[in-house]
Amino acid sequence: MEIRLLLVPYDSGQRNARMGAGPEHLRAAGLEKYLAAQGHQVDSELIEPGSRNWQGEVQTSFELMRAIAKHVRTARTAGRFPVVLSGNCLAAVGVIAGLGPETGVIWIDAHGDFNTPQTTTSGFLDGMALATATGQCWAELARSIEGFQPVPENAVVLLGARDLDSGEASALARSQITRLSVEAAKTSLTPVLQSLGSTKERFHVHLDLDALDASVGRANGYSTRGGFLSADLETVLTTVAEHLPVEALTISSYDPSYDVDGAICAAAFQASAALLSGVAATHAA
Repeated sequence: MEIRLLLVPYDSGQRNARMGAGPEHLRAAGLEKYLAAQGHQVDSELIEPGSRNWQGEVQTSFELMRAIAKHVRTARTAGRFPVVLSGNCLAAVGVIAGLGPETGVIWIDAHGDFNTPQTTTSGFLDGMALATATGQCWAELARSIEGFQPVPENAVVLLGARDLDSGEASALARSQITRLSVEAAKTSLTPVLQSLGSTKERFHVHLDLDALDASVGRANGYSTRGGFLSADLETVLTTVAEHLPVEALTISSYDPSYDVDGAICAAAFQASAALLSGVAATHAA
């Protein structure tokens, strides 16, 4: 496959801070060469916000989402599969906009990212990423992202979320989002994907690396126990690629300062290869 890595090295509007250091670390560690060794053709582009003179969390984050949408569209026009490496999960909103209407989402994360300004207790904008993607908050700013349409809740599957604030837990329980625990994903994922496949023309896979169990390594300061082991995550991604028309991948929330032995970096390489190999096999078929 022809792949375009899109690097978004920002966390909360700050370049190369915390998880914003992850995208360029993954590239420097050899992700391009690793994927090329799997038989893919890979190039990369760096994404910057529209304004460099002032950076604020909300303003800069939405500028980045607008830029991501444009880069995703350009990659697809060039026949390249977009793989977005981002500090924050909000990148997924830009990817969804770039893919266009009729896009569903597989969201793999330790957290629900389903807070809104009314429910959040931390004020962390990235904790509202899935809520933004489904139209629950920041609607006016989301409309400023060319091509964005909220994803219907019934076209979203949330996998591995286990660390939820009380407000978002209640909101998720009321929603139509399908939520599977790590254990349920091992046994119940295939029928869920089979029923989901008819709802949308294409799908975006969003992988927050803290979906991995803390025993594998710490992806960031929010890592927690009860997550996927590397092999289980690879199986999940392969299964998704086998059952759904996946047209983009985001890998987010990797803070290399926590990854002292490189285990999370290695897991990210393997996870991306698993999904892309599955997508390539599906296209070949």
